[in-house]
Amino acid sequence: MDLKEVNRILLIIGVTVTVFSACKQKEKAKNAAKANVVAEKKKAICCESNIPSRFKPAHLTGAVLTGPDTSHDQMVWVPAGTFRMGADNEQAEKDEYPKHKVTVDGFWIDRTEVTNAQFEKFVKATGYITTAEQKPDWEVLKKQMPPGTPKPADSLLVAASLVFVPSKQPVTLSDYSQWWAWKSGASWKYPHGPGSNIKGKENYPVVQVSYYDALAYCKWAGKRLPTEAEWERAARGGLNDKIYPWGNEKISEGKAKANTWEGDFPYRNTQHDKFYYTAPVSSFAPNGYGLYDMAGNVWEWCADLYSYGYYSTINKPEGVKDPVGPSKSYDPDEPYAIKRVVRGGSFLCNDSYCSGYRVSRRMKTTEDSGMEHLGFRCVKN
Repeated sequence: MDLKEVNRILLIIGVTVTVFSACKQKEKAKNAAKANVVAEKKKAICCESNIPSRFKPAHLTGAVLTGPDTSHDQMVWVPAGTFRMGADNEQAEKDEYPKHKVTVDGFWIDRTEVTNAQFEKFVKATGYITTAEQKPDWEVLKKQMPPGTPKPADSLLVAASLVFVPSKQPVTLSDYSQWWAWKSGASWKYPHGPGSNIKGKENYPVVQVSYYDALAYCKWAGKRLPTEAEWERAARGGLNDKIYPWGNEKISEGKAKANTWEGDFPYRNTQHDKFYYTAPVSSFAPNGYGLYDMAGNVWEWCADLYSYGYYSTINKPEGVKDPVGPSKSYDPDEPYAIKRVVRGGSFLCNDSYCSGYRVSRRMKTTEDSGMEHLGFRCVKN
């Protein structure tokens, strides 16, 4: 079995990957019969991909050493206020509606995404091992899959993560295995898999971190993940009802505003913004609050569980105060998976299929997902 076939099986059966949600394209999983699984329609996701929850790392059940109090160093204060959260233009997806009134208390938020250097300090201080560096537990993994899904071969259940591999020519966006690869050995230290590293990239955002990994870092740093409402409030930078952190000017107009995919996905990137993969944090102009990379570069974990129709449950004339998300996760495309909200878009986003860098754009992924374009930033009361 060649590497391409292994990747395809992993993406279809070993991991119920949902890649690229904005496209709304569904297809029957290829090679389902060969893999001896029930064929299931997959949603093509234009900017992010999911691996179902493989297992909750045992090390999270114990205490995580707390780092020194960093106070509010390298953080920005977002004042308390009321804003309208949700869809801003015709590109909005259904789960961005209805636009609703939200009030949040003031909070501190990291000026940039957490960097490799910051995460490395945490790992050295605690001995923490990330989700991507551990072998999946099938007994937990199968609970996130449709009933009857057979266990993949043990040779496929290895410590690994998802990396982006561009195609060499135009491809159909419904066949996500043509640009995502499940690579053994991929982790925050080797974001593109074996042969890659983070030397000289101390100021780049850490990636290949799961929700569990982000939580552990936050606990060590004396911080927490932002709620989805806090994240959007911060991303808007004090602007009302605008499409992007910088206003309404299209991302393709004027100077480069964020690290995104420019050209034809997934095979040609013109690199107008000077970057192909991730960029160092603070490479582009900040928003009105002085926050960097609230659009593009890497998706960012939020604290909230994801539920497709959540906004309709909190849409009240008087508004809602400090919402913390639904009590249960529900994604109609993967009803068995427990997912968290991710925000902000990544270097893979493009107006033609995703526009993930819009401030209202919602995405979701399973809690143990590790991907080359997914990171986080922290907040503090």
